[in-house]
Amino acid sequence: MTAQLSKKAEAWSARFNEPVSDLVKRYTASVFFDKRLAKADIQGSLAHAEMLAAQGIISAADRAEIERGMAQISAEIEAGQFEWLLDLEDVHLNIEKRLTELVGDAGKRLHTGRSRNDQVATDIRLYVRSAIDDVLQLLNALRGALTDLAEKNADTILPGFTHMQVAQPITFGHHMLAYVEMFGRDAERMADARKRVNRLPLGAAALAGTTFPIDRVRVAKTLGFDDVCHNSLDAVSDRDFAIEFTAAASLIMMHVSRMSEELIIWMSPRVGFIDIADRFCTGSSIMPQKKNPDVPELARGKTGRVFGHLMGLLTLMKGQPLAYNKDNQEDKEPLFDTVDTLVDTLRIFADMAGGISVKPENMRAAALQGYATATDLADYLVKKGLPFRDAHEAVAHAVRACDDLKIDLAEMTLEQLRAFSTLIEDDVFAVLTLEGSVAARDHVGGTAPNQVRKAIARVREQLK
Repeated sequence: MTAQLSKKAEAWSARFNEPVSDLVKRYTASVFFDKRLAKADIQGSLAHAEMLAAQGIISAADRAEIERGMAQISAEIEAGQFEWLLDLEDVHLNIEKRLTELVGDAGKRLHTGRSRNDQVATDIRLYVRSAIDDVLQLLNALRGALTDLAEKNADTILPGFTHMQVAQPITFGHHMLAYVEMFGRDAERMADARKRVNRLPLGAAALAGTTFPIDRVRVAKTLGFDDVCHNSLDAVSDRDFAIEFTAAASLIMMHVSRMSEELIIWMSPRVGFIDIADRFCTGSSIMPQKKNPDVPELARGKTGRVFGHLMGLLTLMKGQPLAYNKDNQEDKEPLFDTVDTLVDTLRIFADMAGGISVKPENMRAAALQGYATATDLADYLVKKGLPFRDAHEAVAHAVRACDDLKIDLAEMTLEQLRAFSTLIEDDVFAVLTLEGSVAARDHVGGTAPNQVRKAIARVREQLK
C-alpha cells in the first residue's frame, strides 16, 4: 500500500493498490448533502453501541467512551465547528473518523456487527419518520387556519362551479372545508406511511446479517421503532418507504396546487373574490399598480418539482437487483428536497390562510350570474309532483327566456314563471334566493351554513 493511501485511511484502503482519483471522489461523495443525517446517524450509533455492550460484544468502558465522543461530535456539529471531509465520502465515515480521533480503539469497535448499508437505511428511516411527524403537525396547523377562515365565512355566499361555469350557490365556508377534507386525507396517508417507515433495518449488516449475537429488537425499542425488517436483503435495499413518503407528499402538493390555482383566480381584479395579505405578494419591476400572488404561484410550480422527485425515485429503484447498490445514494437529494419543499410550503400556507380577506359583495354578485338557482327551481317542481326530467326541461326553457330578457330567474314575475309550469306558486320566490338555495342543502356534507358549522365543530374535535 502506498504511503499516500495509508495516510488517507479509507475504510477499504488495504484492498486497493492506488488511491481513488479526485474526480471519482467528487463524483461518488455524498457528504455535502447527506450530512443532514448526522443527528440520525449519531442516534442510531448510540443505540447500536448500547446493544453491543448489553450483549457483551464490546465493553461497558468502550460504550462509555463512544457516548462521550458522540456527545462532543454532536456539540461540534451544532456549533458549526465539525470539519466535513470529502475524502471520507459520507456522513457515516466522517463521524466515525472523528469518533476514533476522540476515543481511539473504542471508536473503531462501534462498527462491529453492522455495515454502512444497514446504517444508512436506518438513518434515512429515522429522518423520514421525523419529517412525517413535522408534516403532520403542519397539516394540522393548515387545517386549523382554513377552519378559522371557514368559520368566519359560514354564511358568505359565492357561486360554486363545474366546468368553470356557474353551477349552484355555495358558502365560502363550505368551499374552504373542502380543502380541510383534502388535507385531512393527506394526514391519514402520512400517518399510515409512518407505520411502514418505522421498521428497523439495522442488524441486516451488508446484506446477510451478522455472525455476532446482536439483539435487533432491543435496538428497535431504543430507537422507537415498531418492529424490525424481517429479511436482511430487503432491509438494506428497500426504499419503498421513501417513495411512499414522496407519493404522499406529491398528493399534498397537488392539493396545495389546486388551492393555489383558485386563490390566484379569486385574487384577479376580474374576479375579485379575495385579497391576500401584502406580505405574501410582490410587485412588478415596471408596473407600479401590480400586486402579484407569488406564494400561490410558486407553490403551484413547486408541485411539479415534487412530482419529479417521485418519478426520479421510482426510476432509481426499478432496475436494481438485490441487495444494496451505489445507485441508492441518489435517493437522498430528491428525498431531502421533497421534505424541504413540503415543510416550507405547508408552513407558509398555514400563515397565508390567516392573511386572506374575503370580499362578500363580489362573491354575491357573481352568484347572481349564470342562473345559479336553476336546480332549486327544478327541485321545487319535483316536490310539486312533476317528474324530474320534465322539471329539468321546464326550467331549461325558463333559463332561455331569462337569457333573452337579460334577467335572473328571481327577477321573473309569477306570471312569467307560470308560463313554464302551472305548478309554480307564490312560494317559489323563497326557493330562488341565494340564501334559500344554500339553506335548503341542510344535510351532512351540504353547503347550508348550519351544516358548515357542524362540520367545523367536527374538524376542531379532530384537531384537539
